[in-house]
Amino acid sequence: MKTTFNTLKINGVDIFYREAGNRNNPTLVLLHGYPTSSHMFRNLIRDLSDKYHLIAPDYPGYGRSEQPPVAEFEYTFDNFAKIVTALLEKLDIRKYSLYLMDYGAPVGFRIASASPQKIDSLIIQNGCAYEEGLETFWDPIKAYWKDRNNKEAENTLRGFHSPEGLKWQYTHNVPDPHLISPDNWEIDLRHLERLENGDIQLALFYDYQNNVTLYPQWQQYFREHQPQTLIVYGKNDYIFPGSGAEAFKKDLKNLEFHLFETGHFALESFGDEIAAIISDFLSRKVVK
Repeated sequence: MKTTFNTLKINGVDIFYREAGNRNNPTLVLLHGYPTSSHMFRNLIRDLSDKYHLIAPDYPGYGRSEQPPVAEFEYTFDNFAKIVTALLEKLDIRKYSLYLMDYGAPVGFRIASASPQKIDSLIIQNGCAYEEGLETFWDPIKAYWKDRNNKEAENTLRGFHSPEGLKWQYTHNVPDPHLISPDNWEIDLRHLERLENGDIQLALFYDYQNNVTLYPQWQQYFREHQPQTLIVYGKNDYIFPGSGAEAFKKDLKNLEFHLFETGHFALESFGDEIAAIISDFLSRKVVK
C-alpha cells in the first residue's frame, strides 16, 4: 500500500504525518524517538501496510512538522502527548496499537495510561519506563537536571546531536555499520540545524526528568490493565540498554519478548525480522 505524506493543523501547529494502509484494518501509531522523525519508520510502514493501517507523526520541531518559536510553544513530553492525542482525534482513530521508541515511549505511555480503553497493544523498542534503563549515557543528562546552568553537561548534550553524535547513535554497537545508510543522520540534520532547535533539544533533555517521575504511574497502568505487549529491543543499545527491556517483565504478564544483537535504531539492522514479528503479533492479539 502506498504511503501518503500529510499535514494537519493540530493545536495551532502544522503536524506532518505519514499514513498507509486500509483504515478498516487495525491501526498502529508509530511514535519516533530522538533525534529522528517518522522517517525512521519508512520501511516498517511499507512492510506492514498490506495488513495494517499505519500513522507516523513528526513531533513539533522534528522532521517536517512546524517548529514554533520556543517563546510561544511548550516543548515538553506532556505537550507532545497532547499533540498526538489531538491528531488521532482529528483523524477519528478511536482504537489503536502504539509503537513506542525512545522519546516515543514517554509520549505513548502518557496516551495509553490516560485512555487505556483505546489501546489494542503496545510495541516497545528501546524506550524506557524503569530506572534500570537509565545507565551511563544518562549521567550528563542527570547532571543537567540538577543544574540547568551546568555548561559542561550542556556541551555534552549538544554533542549528542552534532553530525558525529548523530552518526554514533545510528552505528554504535550495530552488527555491520556499512549497512546503515548515512541518509538517516543527514535527514535528521534537516530539523536539528533549524534556528533554536538546539535549545529545543536541551529543553526536552531537561524535561525528561518529569518522565522518570511518572514511571511508577505507568508501571501501575501495566499492572492494572495488562496490555498486550511486544518487546523488540536492540539489546546492545548504550542509550536504552537491554536492562531496561528486562525491567518490563516485572509488571507485564501479556508480554512477548525479543532482543536483537544491535544498538539504538534496531529497525536499521533488523527491520525485516522486526516487521515479521510485529505482523504475527498483531494478527494474533488485535481484532478489528
